[in-house]
Amino acid sequence: MTEKKKILILSDHALSTSGVGCQTRFLANGLVSTGKWTVRQFGAAIKHSDYTPVKVSDDFIIKPVDGFGTPQLLKTTLAVEKPDVLLLFTDPRFFIWLWEMEEEVHQICPIAYWHVWDNRPVPMFNKVLYDSTDLINCHSYDTYEYVKELAPGRTNFIPHAVPKEVFYPMDKWDVKTQKATVLGNERSNHFTGFWVNRNAKRKRPGDLLWAWSIFLDNLEKKHGHRDATLLMHTDPEDSEGPNLYSVVDMLGIKDNIVFSVERIEFEKMNVLHNICDFTINVSYAEGFGLSTLEAMMCAKPIIAIQTGGQKRQVVDHRDGTENGFALPVEFKTLVGSQNVPYIYEDYCSVETIADRMMKMYELGPEGRRELGKKAQEYAFSEFAMEDTVKRWDETLTDLTENWKQKYTKWDVTEI
Repeated sequence: MTEKKKILILSDHALSTSGVGCQTRFLANGLVSTGKWTVRQFGAAIKHSDYTPVKVSDDFIIKPVDGFGTPQLLKTTLAVEKPDVLLLFTDPRFFIWLWEMEEEVHQICPIAYWHVWDNRPVPMFNKVLYDSTDLINCHSYDTYEYVKELAPGRTNFIPHAVPKEVFYPMDKWDVKTQKATVLGNERSNHFTGFWVNRNAKRKRPGDLLWAWSIFLDNLEKKHGHRDATLLMHTDPEDSEGPNLYSVVDMLGIKDNIVFSVERIEFEKMNVLHNICDFTINVSYAEGFGLSTLEAMMCAKPIIAIQTGGQKRQVVDHRDGTENGFALPVEFKTLVGSQNVPYIYEDYCSVETIADRMMKMYELGPEGRRELGKKAQEYAFSEFAMEDTVKRWDETLTDLTENWKQKYTKWDVTEI
């Protein structure tokens, strides 16, 4: 029997609810299911309450770490575990210390980076990191287009995916019951939008609420009612974003907003997608945007801005048709910091967002059902979990079998 290859992953804890954590879990479980791989992970968080290693299965073990680990912890783990490949998955600035010890890592295995960069201009300042990496996988095709120019021969495109067994359309009677349970009987017949994101500046939650208030005013003017609810799965008091309770009160739309604030498992998240008419994402920068893909798997249409990985979700790259309504990038700002010298932020006006909400409403139930069906078929074609795991398996196998060490092995001589 062929010996299994071992992969060491440094990323958000695979049992966390973050997008990076969820994708790590899906990929790790998928690779293990092939029977060819065993996975070890540094499960990152700012702080853990329990540091006991988590045994997901015999071939998938997570070691909780603060931050993303330390040089000494990595050195020890490399020496003990002797992985066949080291995979990094988060913003590269969290791993500067690792690239500084690349020579030591390369004594053991190649370095693969699961790229999370989400916008132009081309990040030339990342090139020194790319040059130290043996494989760069981009989950956004837009990112792939420019990274391959900086790192030719080492750049790959494999998009994110979610399992169809996890996100799927529910029976319409179950949906009706669940909608009344979650939103209340008084909202059971409301036109309902869904937003699931962290309450953080990049996600533009305040602008989304502003756009929703404009939509409600237009709905009343054109159709004589305000029977619409926006369901927001987020923490309204997150320190990274505005106080959404106060924003809702200021806008006077309290009767048209429901907050879902508890951490929930995939089963409940699937319910929330199913009880809504559409899912929306208006972030000014988005590496991929998992919530809209989850919605598409549930046969729901989406409204999404054409930035980063959202582009290939909301617009079918094969024929240019839309899987809902694409929000144009109407203006950009160029921002940056000492760690990230420059990056564009892509914006669409609140008036345009409100307009697309109205277009979604005026499609009617049957029109939305047909558009959702189209979105699901596209998701099956472009973002199937089975295809993503297969491509990762082939890519990592090729890397480990054909990797040429950049550095000569150290020879140790006793004196």
